[in-house]
Amino acid sequence: MPASTPRLPIIALATLMVLGLVCSLWLAGHMAERRLLEARAQEAQGQLDLYAQAIHTQVERSRAVPALLALDEPIRDLLQHPNDSSLRQALNRRLEQQNRAAGSTVLYLLDRQGTTLAASNWREPSSFVGNNYGFRPYFQDAISQGSGRYFAVGVTTGVPGYFLSHLVANAAGELLGVLVVKLELEAMQRDWAAQPGILLVADSLDIVILSNRPSWRFRHLRPLDDDILARLVAARRYAEQTLKPLPTQRLTTLGDGSELKRVEGPEGPQRYLWQSLPMPEEGWTLYLLQEPQGAQSQLAPRMAAAAVWLALCFLLLFLAQRRKTHRLEQYSRSELERLVAVRTAELRTTQDELVHAARMAALGQMSAALAHEVNQPLTALRMQLGSLHLLLASGRTDEAHAGLDQAERLIERMAALTSHLKAFARKSPAGLRERLDLLRVLDQALLLLSARIRSEGVVISHDLTPGLLVGGDAIRLEQVLINLLQNALDAMQDCPERHLNINAWREGGHCYLSVADSGAGIANDDLDRVFEPFFTTKPVGQGLGLGLAVSYGIVRDLGGNLEARNRSEGGAAFTLRLPAVELDIARSASQPTPSGA
Repeated sequence: MPASTPRLPIIALATLMVLGLVCSLWLAGHMAERRLLEARAQEAQGQLDLYAQAIHTQVERSRAVPALLALDEPIRDLLQHPNDSSLRQALNRRLEQQNRAAGSTVLYLLDRQGTTLAASNWREPSSFVGNNYGFRPYFQDAISQGSGRYFAVGVTTGVPGYFLSHLVANAAGELLGVLVVKLELEAMQRDWAAQPGILLVADSLDIVILSNRPSWRFRHLRPLDDDILARLVAARRYAEQTLKPLPTQRLTTLGDGSELKRVEGPEGPQRYLWQSLPMPEEGWTLYLLQEPQGAQSQLAPRMAAAAVWLALCFLLLFLAQRRKTHRLEQYSRSELERLVAVRTAELRTTQDELVHAARMAALGQMSAALAHEVNQPLTALRMQLGSLHLLLASGRTDEAHAGLDQAERLIERMAALTSHLKAFARKSPAGLRERLDLLRVLDQALLLLSARIRSEGVVISHDLTPGLLVGGDAIRLEQVLINLLQNALDAMQDCPERHLNINAWREGGHCYLSVADSGAGIANDDLDRVFEPFFTTKPVGQGLGLGLAVSYGIVRDLGGNLEARNRSEGGAAFTLRLPAVELDIARSASQPTPSGA
């Protein structure tokens, strides 16, 4: 037998171990990064849903304004008599008032040639009155299709905005003009500035129109050909803004529209987790860019992979050593046994160390996960704990204990409220019909208003009959109840005593729910008008007068009715009537409809 082991097999074995270790470290790091990116992509999708809902809510709040105002006779009169200065001045003031009530930026009226006859900003130096916007697509779309939507930089003000237009016609259906409302989303964009990541809102041409990072605006995500650029210049869509490219390179596709991209942004090249969410109604797309976490998140998986690989290598070495011991038995059994015992002890020690290293790696991984899970709640409670420190420092222990109890209740309550608010903000599926417990929907509405009820000291009394089943859509029905409850709370704001009486019962084939307040009631002349659109007794700026009109329409769609009356003991009462649904009928109605029906 040779006196020493050849050097070549040892070098080959060491090289194999090193290569295997490097490969295991790379693979573990890659898989850990991918799992982390997928988890962050799922969280980012939820953020995008919230951003999209916020934008959609602000747009939808003003979408019906031009359509409803287009039915007003004063607007038609001015379009038919454009040179009447008294009509024009009266309409200027009316549009100014309606714009303030709707919370929009500008309301203005265009004639058939696109010239502005009246506008809510008629007092301002940048008034739209007299300017011609016939070249704007929102005007042309309203003429050809009846309505239009368009985002552009204002040619008069230089401020970007979202324009919603609607055709104005006479009784015979003949074109008279176009009514337009402009929404400036700059305030919402400023609110996004403190949010993590980079939020982009791109239009149908993939040009960034909104962002929480100003330097990213007016960059196009895909190349623009000469024809498109010419049309943009003709329509003056982006006024004098210079459009710049935003080059991207896909690195990894994660699924569900998530990608890891290299982006040549204003701050230089950087890797981003790229999330997108289409907004088909506006023709926009939301993008959320987040920086992937560094190598620290891959440390624990790589340590675990290294431990497993080294354990495997040492196991193979152990088996090879055992074969060697069998070959050495012919020389000296006693010496061989001693060598085997020494080498086995060394291997066992090494194996114990590897097991301990693997255990420490797993502990590190769990610690990192726990730290990530508790980081956000700890951040939210930091201000509360700061207040508690001040209370304890001043010896106010009772208040400190009360603050701790309040923090615990706040966490539990916010969890329930967040879950329900998400369900309530969701767009209701068209044609949804389900069996509903009327009292359960009432509980959800009271939950959303509980903070206001407590802060205003409202005393609630009720007489509720259980088991009231109706058919309909929970989200829309809840919207009706919230409108009724809010109107009752508004009516009692100036009252020294605030009593809210809620009753629910069944008569025959109908279920009833009554909401009564202890306010001043409704003027008798106004009782027949409370459900008309834009009718309100509140001060200017505190309501559009659409809540009860929308509620009335929802209830009628559900086959019911909504009535208002004054109570003899004072205050007003609104009574909701809906058809009752029997349990056996509701069960059969909830079964899927055959495809051939």
